[in-house]
Order: sequence, then structure tokens, then C-alpha cells
Amino acid sequence: MSTYMPKADEIERKWYVIDAAGKSLGRVASEAAVLLRGKHKAIFTPNVDCGDFVIIVNTDKVVLTGDKLNKKLYQHHSGYIGNLKEIKYGTLMENKSDFVMKLAVKGMVPDTTLGRKQLTRCRIYKDDQYKHEAQKPEAWEF
Repeated sequence: MSTYMPKADEIERKWYVIDAAGKSLGRVASEAAVLLRGKHKAIFTPNVDCGDFVIIVNTDKVVLTGDKLNKKLYQHHSGYIGNLKEIKYGTLMENKSDFVMKLAVKGMVPDTTLGRKQLTRCRIYKDDQYKHEAQKPEAWEF
């Protein structure tokens, strides 16, 4: 019995919309990562890009549980000595909630060229307006 390997022309990519309003940040990000990788499909192969397109809307209304808004920090470094920047997630959620969602999804896809390619199929919007109606996206409920 041989292992099935999907060909590039056999892979059908669908568009899905995830509404993040009132849902936990990590749960939305993990569902998006599953769709981007294609793990929900029967033809899933770890070394083949067989995932779908994902649109995440209403990231302004996403919920962080516990006291993460005050205690969790986003840290980045400019490369210069002593330039470690720290921003609380409460401030990030007010100003850049789409960036927070992108960070969460990025942490759940592989750190490889395949994962970076899969991440390009993720579209994230702060409100419920998006411009991909022509692709006829389906709502993804979990």
C-alpha cells in the first residue's frame, strides 16, 4: 500500500470567514492555523501546502482571558543596545488588534518556508467589513 501524495492541481482552495467577536484570541488563532495548513482535509500531508484561505473579522471584539490585558507583554528589539521595547497587550488590543491576531496565528503555523507561504493566505480585519465577496467565502463555526 502506497502513501497518497496530493498533486498541485488536485488541491482545491476554499475561502472561510471566522468571526472573532466574543471568542478567545488563542481559540480563533488555532482554528485559523488548522484551516491555513489544511489539517481539516482528508488529503492533508505535512510537507504539501494544501490549506485554504482564511478571513478573520471583528478582531477588535476578541477576548483575552484572565489578566492578560495588563500582564502579557509584546517585546521587540531594534537591534541596538538597550532598545528592547515592551508594550502591554491592553494597549495593543486598543490600537492594533489585527496585529495581535496575526502574531497569534503566526505562532501556530510552522516556522518554515511552507508556514510563511500559508500565512500569506490569512486576511485579518478589525471590523466586519472585508473586500473578498467575489470569492464567496463560507462561514466557519467552531
